[in-house]
Amino acid sequence: AIYVQAQQDRVTVIFSTLFKEEVDRVLGKVFLQEFVDARRQAAIQNAPQVVYSSREAPMEIRHLSGLKQDESVGYVSFVLFPRHFADSEVRDKTISQIQLFRDYLHYHIKCAKAYMHSRMRTRVQDFLKVINRAKPERATQGLEKRTATGRYFRPQFRQPASASSQAEGGDW
Repeated sequence: AIYVQAQQDRVTVIFSTLFKEEVDRVLGKVFLQEFVDARRQAAIQNAPQVVYSSREAPMEIRHLSGLKQDESVGYVSFVLFPRHFADSEVRDKTISQIQLFRDYLHYHIKCAKAYMHSRMRTRVQDFLKVINRAKPERATQGLEKRTATGRYFRPQFRQPASASSQAEGGDW
């Protein structure tokens, strides 16, 4: 849901976000916390103030009935001041960006998940390569030995198994 509260000196826009999966909730929390922390940078002091709270609804909408208060719900508040909507061009840009915020948030959560999955697949492939390199040499390892240069040495003085059984039998 989106809640808009207009006051004399500001407009507060509150997004209610519902994350169905634990991974989405964690990624969303990290992503939204970056929004909150980004305002501390000097380069973006003109950006709207962003407040993120998980579980508890902001004070502006606590009086409303039917608000969910559990682990899967988060609230993102944007506080817009007159400088964000005084000029028509700035107002149009602000309204457009506020309307697209939910899509922007979900897009970045999906991209973060896809990036993590690709990294996990790469790690699994690397681990499989290590495991494959750790397999025993060859099945003929008992008959062949390696020299210091890495070549195989096959002893020529061994008798076949059938000839040795005749020698033990005493047919001479």
